[in-house]
Amino acid sequence: MQIRIASLLFLSFACGLASTPQEHWVGTWAASPSPQAATEELQKEKLLFDHQTVREIVHISLGGDILRVRLSNAYGKATAQISAAHIAVHGKGSAIVPGSDRVLTFGGRPTVAIPPNAPVLSDPVKLRAPAGGELVVSLYFGEPTTGAGIHYSAQQTAYIGSGDLTAAASMNDAATTTSWVFLTGVDVEAPQTAATIVAFGDSITDGARSTVDANDRWPDVLAARLRTRHGGREIGVVDAGIGGNRILHDASDNVAFGVNALARFDRDVLSEPGVRYVIVLEGINDIGHAGSSAPESETVSADEIIGGLKQLIARAHEHGLKIFGGTLTPFEGTIYPGYYTPEKEVKRKAVNDWIRAGKAFDGVIDFDKAIRDANHPGRMLPAYDGGDHLHPSDAGYKAMGEAIDLSLFR
Repeated sequence: MQIRIASLLFLSFACGLASTPQEHWVGTWAASPSPQAATEELQKEKLLFDHQTVREIVHISLGGDILRVRLSNAYGKATAQISAAHIAVHGKGSAIVPGSDRVLTFGGRPTVAIPPNAPVLSDPVKLRAPAGGELVVSLYFGEPTTGAGIHYSAQQTAYIGSGDLTAAASMNDAATTTSWVFLTGVDVEAPQTAATIVAFGDSITDGARSTVDANDRWPDVLAARLRTRHGGREIGVVDAGIGGNRILHDASDNVAFGVNALARFDRDVLSEPGVRYVIVLEGINDIGHAGSSAPESETVSADEIIGGLKQLIARAHEHGLKIFGGTLTPFEGTIYPGYYTPEKEVKRKAVNDWIRAGKAFDGVIDFDKAIRDANHPGRMLPAYDGGDHLHPSDAGYKAMGEAIDLSLFR
């Protein structure tokens, strides 16, 4: 009898475990960090903090009722002390929506020390975050702290004020920067079927030359389209673009360009919660930078670029991800000296021919076709040109986002 009762209790306990839904986290926003610049440059960018609060705005893709925040001391040379952290729904400018402010904790504590190069996750927090809305993350540094985990040129205004303003309704007379610092992700608790797309690329994925604070990057356009489609799983889109990034070389003179794509793929793609799909748009800087912003010795062939893309494909497939290749967009006539040459255009065409016909990717997104001038295919259509003949305009990014076949993400 005792054995039977024990067996029934065990069965009841096991069924209770089975009926408890496991939490499932999905990335709704992310940013990829680059190494620290020189102290003088960080000071110029207002990324040295001393008893100051930085308030950062992020545009999320999926909404949810339970959130967590990812902070990172990537490339930091010392432990970073976060003395207070809050999250809220964004109002206008530096303001938050009244009643939405929440304290962020880390293992139950309102402060956290982040070792060099380490990431940390906040505890989950209940906050209704609207899909396609904006959140505010405010971090207070109660002691001198050098910015790390930096995403430069974010096309988004952040606010910096004196003292602990993490709970402030707004930050009047605050200084501003357009970089994200220490903040590298926001996750939402979502149904088990929900997933994340990582848009992995360079400045064209990062949204260079798009309107600041308008969220007109092509990954933003894709996220908006996914939110309005009928049927299918819930899908978040996170932007892992870094301006100036290359597949095969680290930044030369400008550390903001980040480490090579092969080196950052694990951190920026494979570790993203809920990731199921990757879109890769990398390679134009491998072609253009050599002899321009990088030494001629870093010249690479089309075959070497293709070899790097094959490595990304193999690593994505190893983790069960689907990976889609984006064709390299036109750059003839770019204003950056030495970036374009006819010989470099031959390489771009060769890489695009392989992406289209190589059948190595799980699908192809023809960004080149979406924004090129049909009468002069080496150039962008003027209406889609951001002005430097390399980066698209808001309209160009919209065309790119609309060129993506949503049936790829079933």
